[in-house]
Amino acid sequence: MKTKQLTLSALFTAIGVIAGSMIYIPVGISKCFPIQSSINVVSAVVLGPYYGTAIAFCISLIRNIIGTGSILAFLGSMIGAFLAGIIFYKTKNVLAAVAAEMFGTGILGGLLAFPIANLIMGTEVAALFFIPPFLISAIGGSIIAYCLVKILHSSKILILIKKKPKFRI
Repeated sequence: MKTKQLTLSALFTAIGVIAGSMIYIPVGISKCFPIQSSINVVSAVVLGPYYGTAIAFCISLIRNIIGTGSILAFLGSMIGAFLAGIIFYKTKNVLAAVAAEMFGTGILGGLLAFPIANLIMGTEVAALFFIPPFLISAIGGSIIAYCLVKILHSSKILILIKKKPKFRI
């Protein structure tokens, strides 16, 4: 089962880096990446909070290394992924995971971006400036993820992904 989780994590990370680097909405000094929020919700549902958070970290790290992201991506994406994973684990409700992603990335991530932008990036803006772009990104991406999870569930692909193998090698 560990191999399947690591493979899916690598796949989600690759999609997040490639699609996330190409699809963004510039808002002020931040960039809205709806794909990141989509991956946060899908990985929370499929893999859980810890893998989801690790995936969000890896996507943010790689995007920063290749120059397509900012340091602000770490907090929002990781908090959103973790909250979505925890809430889904407790409730088994995709809408609750979507709401947790929106709150984690959009509100908490936006609020925590202020001290990072102020102390590390040297940008002096109001803390509330970060909430709208983070929230727009989280809402758009979460809606995409909800639709994707519904499609995966109705086509039985999600059940096959989460199913444990019947044999061991």
